[in-house]
Amino acid sequence: MNVSVNHVKIDAGEAGQRIDNFLLRRLKGVPKTRIYRMLRRGEVRVNGARTGPHRRLAAGDDVRIPPVRTARAPTPAAPAGPAGSGPAMMARLDRRILFEDEGLLVIDKPSGLAVHGGSGVQLGLIEALRAGRSERFLELAHRLDRDTSGCLMIAKSRTALSELHRLLRAQQVRKSYQLLVCGRWPRRRTVVELPLHRFVSAAGERRVRVDAQGKPARTTFNVTRACAAASWLSARLHSGRTHQIRVHAAASGHPVLGEDKYETAASEQCSKAAGVNRLCLHAVRLSFEWDGANRRIEAPLPPLFAEAWGRLSDEVL
Repeated sequence: MNVSVNHVKIDAGEAGQRIDNFLLRRLKGVPKTRIYRMLRRGEVRVNGARTGPHRRLAAGDDVRIPPVRTARAPTPAAPAGPAGSGPAMMARLDRRILFEDEGLLVIDKPSGLAVHGGSGVQLGLIEALRAGRSERFLELAHRLDRDTSGCLMIAKSRTALSELHRLLRAQQVRKSYQLLVCGRWPRRRTVVELPLHRFVSAAGERRVRVDAQGKPARTTFNVTRACAAASWLSARLHSGRTHQIRVHAAASGHPVLGEDKYETAASEQCSKAAGVNRLCLHAVRLSFEWDGANRRIEAPLPPLFAEAWGRLSDEVL
């Protein structure tokens, strides 16, 4: 509970973020409506002046935060997914760190673990890391679907986050994936370029469909192995739409094995034959320039891929 005026000096790690986002993080448990009302009424001041919610903070700014009652922090719940909870979960996440320096953390995210809380998930990977590590600043630089495993970038400072976002916007981060799909993928079909539209289903689920009015999306697929029942593909994203690989694969007639949103009767049967219990989509590699060096960060393939392929492949080509 904050019952007195508080003045916060913005440091370099906090610079660049919007004042509303800064307050939302700073005042945990305070409703958004209350924070935006404080801004509208001029109760929050930056360097002594009123400010709007979209102002970006600079290093050295003095932020006046008025007295406000914050909810008592609840006992953290376990993140949703297979990672467990508490020290055991943190030990597991620590073992999955692929790269780390003073500004960047890349982790091999487990399948089934949401990257953040929300939509019925109390806590996700980012909340678990914040609870278990000492850094003041940890933010997702991009996202992976809950059921997708592999390379995930997390910024450890505001400066690093801004640089990672710049690289992503400029398409200077090469994202490579491995996936298993139902059926024999035609070798001639290497590029799928179909616009995607995000919507919420009648059941309240987030879904994506191919739609001429949607956002442009482009994926390159290449066949690594093929048999009568399935194909093992590599994929490269040229855009970062929600569920992009999954929807482009399904729209091409070859849903990803283990799919629960875009499956067909044939792909569901293929998944059962393969014995998979998760989505067979893995972010295997990130390639980009970082801190003056060309980085190539790889997450090892889950054993499930080879095991599933061994059950399906009868005539590998």
